[in-house]
Amino acid sequence: MKKNIAVIKGDGIGPEIVNEALKVLHVIEKKYNHTFQLTEVLAGGAAIDATGNCLPQESIDQLLASDSVLLGAVGGPKYDSQPTENRPEKALLRIRSTLGLFANMRPAKLYPQLREASPLKDELVDEGIDFVVVRELTGGIYFGKHETWTENGQETAQDIMKYSTAEIRRIAKVAFDTAMVRRKHVTCVDKANVLDTSKLWRRTVREMAKDYPEVTLDFMYVDNAAMQICRKPSQFDVILTENMFGDILSDEASMITGTIGTIPSSSLGETSRGMYEPIHGSAPDIAGQDIADPLGTILSVGMMLKYSFGLEQEAEDIDRAVNAVLNAGYRTPDMMSEGMKKVSCHQMGDLVAAEIENNCKEM
Repeated sequence: MKKNIAVIKGDGIGPEIVNEALKVLHVIEKKYNHTFQLTEVLAGGAAIDATGNCLPQESIDQLLASDSVLLGAVGGPKYDSQPTENRPEKALLRIRSTLGLFANMRPAKLYPQLREASPLKDELVDEGIDFVVVRELTGGIYFGKHETWTENGQETAQDIMKYSTAEIRRIAKVAFDTAMVRRKHVTCVDKANVLDTSKLWRRTVREMAKDYPEVTLDFMYVDNAAMQICRKPSQFDVILTENMFGDILSDEASMITGTIGTIPSSSLGETSRGMYEPIHGSAPDIAGQDIADPLGTILSVGMMLKYSFGLEQEAEDIDRAVNAVLNAGYRTPDMMSEGMKKVSCHQMGDLVAAEIENNCKEM
């Protein structure tokens, strides 16, 4: 197989973790005789430094020419003085919109090797943590109209949350399809006691559910959902929600698994092209120290191989290798515990790559 992959290393720890993910990708490429053509693309702070623009046209053209996108992380306090429309985070919004990536999938799964790192009580951990947050990604308040003005001598601002039935239906379909290959349970999270957009979500999702009679559907207010994720995470299978709620809940969900560093994510649209990234940020405070956790980015490569390229065996190799390395007791500082063996960012990448090369056999 030959595929063109756009690589956005980004800012902070982004280049470090992406380099380790590419190390793993090269082992997969060699083992299975694939050809992955990599094109490094500027976006975020790195693009501002080089061109003054958080997402220059050349980068957009390169992304549109790719079969998929691998992203490290963007942003940092260095860019706080940038105009709102040129902040590094705006590059991500533009990429999602340009590529039509409306569905973000963030798994929250506790690796048994990291159970001691979870902040939850043992009895909750014993019940299991394994659910997916399906977040709408190109609508809602992040893409609505933003205004600031002076009214009666006071600075005033508003941000518009807007959704259409079509936008809700297409993300709901992703959630229901995902549930069909999992435990057949969708929880739609909203604020329908207050927001008209949430009332529209409920009507639309209920209608969509008629096409999936095998799937159990329930609804939960977002404030209750935030509590329930900590109180009894085992009750969830697929959480379906809008953009802002999903942004917040998926970060909360990741922390109950013990570390945000091991969680991958995918952003998909109508085609097989997606954007794959770890869910954590650029962590500029530890950049350049070779202590960042690359596993979330490495596992994001696995998601790309599986969901964009249909390479399930290759993706399984990566999953097995990560599990084997964790079973052997290797930990980066973010997930270190007593009795484990501390390794650096590049050492963790070496270990996973070597495990795939030496021990994950083709089937």
